[in-house]
Parts: sequence; C-alpha cells; structure tokens
Amino acid sequence: MHPLIDVSALARLLHAAPPPILLDVRWHLSGPPGIDSYRRGHLPGAVFVDLDRDVAGPPGPAGRHPLPAVADFESAMRRAGVSADRLVVVYDDADSTAAARVWWSLRYFGHERVRVLDGGYHAWTEAGRAVTTEEPAVKPGDFIAQAGRLPLLDAEGAAALAKSGVLLDARAAERYRGETEPIDPLAGHIPGAVNAPTLGNVGVDGRFLPSELLRERFAQLGATDAADVGVYCGSGVTAAHEILALTVAGVPAALYVGSWSNWVSDPTNPVATGESGAHGH
Repeated sequence: MHPLIDVSALARLLHAAPPPILLDVRWHLSGPPGIDSYRRGHLPGAVFVDLDRDVAGPPGPAGRHPLPAVADFESAMRRAGVSADRLVVVYDDADSTAAARVWWSLRYFGHERVRVLDGGYHAWTEAGRAVTTEEPAVKPGDFIAQAGRLPLLDAEGAAALAKSGVLLDARAAERYRGETEPIDPLAGHIPGAVNAPTLGNVGVDGRFLPSELLRERFAQLGATDAADVGVYCGSGVTAAHEILALTVAGVPAALYVGSWSNWVSDPTNPVATGESGAHGH
C-alpha cells in the first residue's frame, strides 16, 4: 500500500462505506498543544491523537519519545476507533512529521493499511474542503497490537550500522555538526552517521517530493535498496518522517527510536562533531 494519499483521493474515500478511520495528530515540539488546533477545526470525522501521550512512552533514558508499551498503544488506538480491517489515514498540519511517527507506529505494531495525507490539514483547506469543530462519537476499535513488524535499532545497532551500512541523521545540519543543540544535553552526532535533514524530503507546501527525486536524494548519501539503512533524529519523530520518505523512494530502513536523546544518556557513547567523512561526503 502506498504510504501517501492526496486530498481528492481522501475526499472520495470519506464518502465510501465504511470510510477510513481519520486521525488528527497535529503536534508542535515547543508550540501550543495540538488539541487546540484540533478544536479550532479538523477534517470531518477525524479523532485527535496526542503524539506524546498515545504514541510514545514516558521520556527517560530510553529517549524523549520511546516506544510505548504494546498494551498502552493498543488501547490508545482502540479509543481512537482503529480496527485491523479499516484503512487508517493520518494527518498533521502540513509536513507530515507527526503523522509519519503515527504511520510508522501503527505499521510497527502490525496495522497493514495506514496512509498519510500528503500536505496535511493545510492541503485540505487550501483545496477548499470542509472542516468542522464537531467531535465525532467514536466506536472503539478492535486493533490488536503486535510489536516488531518493522525493523528497529537500539544504540548498539545504530553504532554498528554507521560502520557497516548507512546511518542517516535526520536533524538539521547545525545540530548534526554540533554547533547547536536546543534540546538534548550534548551536541553532535553518532560517529559515521550521514546528515540528511528531513526538511529536504518535502517542498515548501509540506508535500513530499516525487519518488524519483527522493530516490536520487538518498542515493547521493549512499542510501539505496542495496544498502542496510537506518535513521535517527533527536527523539525518533522526524526520523520516522525520513523512513516514510525512504519508503516512497523504495528504500527499506530501520528506525532508531531512542535516537540522539537515548544515545547521549549513556556517557560511554562516542560523540562526533563537524562534517562527516563517511561515504565520501
């Protein structure tokens, strides 16, 4: 199943029986809570899902957005109406950063049919589609979560992959180089990792670049379907966005969910700064 869906295709599906389960996962790292955006207006029938509460475990040494416990994720998705046999469509404001983490999580926990609305809420409203402030009555779903359906990395696996394959760092270049670190206690990157800022996956409108451009972008960094590829970021959110982009490009990749926030929690893990020498870049 293609991971993306556009506005017109979604609008058609919403008139089908049964319509897809629609999840609004607008989330801002340091901004107002996503639920405020949801209450001001959302796609008809959409249910709000909170990225911090429903799609991640409590922050700690495992990272700022570690994997949630299986039972917790299952009950959060059931509350949102998710069932195994129904298509799930996820959206956020525009660039799909938060939506991609929910897409990845549902896939990781065994839901086969999940798509992300390309361009998000902005694309929907720009196309002149209706929004509502009405909150739907949700019929609880019967989704059964089973962990392990997508490849996962821990710190040790990420360190090894940086040497044997291609480990992409999805953060902004200045964080990768260690010039600034707005959130985590240490600046820099995992030795051997290659910088591929996730902003480069989308255009100014927040929509993903065409698959051939994404394929070209990742190939220049050594990330092809012939390589072992992994991705990390600050806390495993934008890295999931990179995995969505890689999926569109036809490149399978593993997610280091703990990411930099987990890496720096162990003082014995090495930290590199500056530009990477890996893969001739």
